[in-house]
Amino acid sequence: MAGRILQHVFLGLVGLFLAMPLIVVAGVSVNEKKSLTFPPDGLSLAWYGELFTDPGWRGALVASLLLAAFAAALAVIIALPLAYFLWRRIAPWANVFRLLGVAPFILPPVITALGFLSFWATAGMYGQPVTAVISHAIFFVTLPLVTISLGFTTIDRALLEAAATMGADDRTIVRTIILPLIVPYIISGYAFAFVLSLNEYIIAYMTVGFTVETLPIKVFNALRYGYTPTMASASVVFVLLAALVFGLIARFGDIRRLLGAMRSEG
Repeated sequence: MAGRILQHVFLGLVGLFLAMPLIVVAGVSVNEKKSLTFPPDGLSLAWYGELFTDPGWRGALVASLLLAAFAAALAVIIALPLAYFLWRRIAPWANVFRLLGVAPFILPPVITALGFLSFWATAGMYGQPVTAVISHAIFFVTLPLVTISLGFTTIDRALLEAAATMGADDRTIVRTIILPLIVPYIISGYAFAFVLSLNEYIIAYMTVGFTVETLPIKVFNALRYGYTPTMASASVVFVLLAALVFGLIARFGDIRRLLGAMRSEG
């Protein structure tokens, strides 16, 4: 009994240690005064209001949401046919395509960002919003590729053989059997790419500079003029949004199965 209590105390202390940065940032975000003070000197939610009412902060928030939404969608569009091809085509050379899909996420973000900067500058498209969307989609395509590939591995091929025996063609099998089974994995891959794209700074900065100011870029730009608790409130909003997205995945899907830890029992 004593050993179990000590284990719970230890885990609680570890959890508190890991949560301390968020606790400090959350405390600063409700500081009544415009200062970096913790514990907060008075309580106020005015900085959260400024995040949504100030044109600069609101525009940055909308830009981040749009960039993340389009980039995650494009990442899924790239990952879905690639994962399907890797699932249907069992061949040694198919692993080359898998490696290409995983490679962008393996490289350090600053190296990838410099590569995108050089490419878009050479193509004469540097600074256009579409470059950030495409760059984020390529960089984060690994996430939906992994989740969708995991979804394909859970499909019983006997179902496909039975459907083919009953006269269904490939298009009908994909529409009526494969897609319904992998939809949760598609949604999960989209959610993962969306959240990470929402918080990404280096690639967005390298591809659009100051022409499109996402919220992470806005935070770094604002630091040049001094600290404001609005930065902390933006961080808290991002954390809550990520927790909401992942919480929905855990609530309506099998998070352990999506992470590859186990197979769901039928």
